[in-house]
Amino acid sequence: MNKKNLELFGLSEGATKEDVTSAYETLRAKYLEERFMDGEVGNHAAKMLTQLENAYNDLMRELSENAAAEDGDSSFTRVEELIKDGNIAEAQRVLDSFNERGGRWHYLQSVVFYRKNWINESKKQLEIAIQLEPDNEKYKEAYKKLNEKVNYDASRSAAGEQQTVYEGQTMNSQADNQMGGNFCANCIECCYINMCINCLCNTCCR
Repeated sequence: MNKKNLELFGLSEGATKEDVTSAYETLRAKYLEERFMDGEVGNHAAKMLTQLENAYNDLMRELSENAAAEDGDSSFTRVEELIKDGNIAEAQRVLDSFNERGGRWHYLQSVVFYRKNWINESKKQLEIAIQLEPDNEKYKEAYKKLNEKVNYDASRSAAGEQQTVYEGQTMNSQADNQMGGNFCANCIECCYINMCINCLCNTCCR
């Protein structure tokens, strides 16, 4: 909070709304009485009333903003815990309750969409998160990993399922998967999921 405003009320960092209001009312009553005195005393009191009013409004606004930020952090933590627990529906419900949606919100929405297997929507949310916080390395790393998965899946889809015809019988990719042919796709997906989980555990998405 503004140190100068706190000093005006005789308060220190950590003061509550109740502390600010109490100090404001005490000083305001004092200067209201002095305002009608003659000479410099009355002039000083009038100036102090204006300063008190401005300082009070500023401090109360700061305290309200701080409280809102703390509530937001608590809600984000709740979403992270729900995602780690696999409760995706409840995580989505909590995200939907947010009024302000910054980079962290869009990052978590991306993770939720990914867990729903909504890959394109997940990618779009990461793009928004990066636009809002272009210096956030975790968002950019998540976007890189997700693109690797998307590109790999697209290349496999374009190539089609490898088939081998032997004595009139068609042998498709089931055997290939059993032999580890799908290992790269699974590896990329695991890397992305593990990275997201690590971000949540370390709260480095903040």
